[in-house]
Amino acid sequence: MDDFNKQSGNSGKTGQSGQSGQFGQSGQSSYGTPSGTGTAAATAAGTAARAKEQISEKATEVKEKVSEFGRKAADKIDDSRGSAAGALEQTASSLHSSGDKLSGVAHSAADKIQATADYVRRTDLKGMSEDVQELVKRYPSQALAAAAVLGFLVARGLRSND
Repeated sequence: MDDFNKQSGNSGKTGQSGQSGQFGQSGQSSYGTPSGTGTAAATAAGTAARAKEQISEKATEVKEKVSEFGRKAADKIDDSRGSAAGALEQTASSLHSSGDKLSGVAHSAADKIQATADYVRRTDLKGMSEDVQELVKRYPSQALAAAAVLGFLVARGLRSND
């Protein structure tokens, strides 16, 4: 080995560490391709694999958090069913008591509210969701109108809170 190869760490053989020493093909491997290409491709592939793995982990984490949020929301809705049913029953009772002064329309409305209170009390969130889906399938135009009215009321309520 000559002094240059000793100082630079080259053995003078082709294909090792991307330098060919004595043969004048500096920067190329014994296959005639730039030696950095394979290393760069491997590095890029490794980086892409790590990025894909991190994205997959984050997606799983987000999915778990959304599922947990959904479960908590469903639990809160189920917990509030009792108080909603109680409020409906109180409204029905109030209509029945004041209905003596009013017509049969007030009694009919009170009966409907009482039936709604009973339904809310005995039906869980999943059952309500299934019932709503069935109603939308049977009465699509009425469901669309109800959704529009509900959206209007929610928007108005949100606007009044600001």
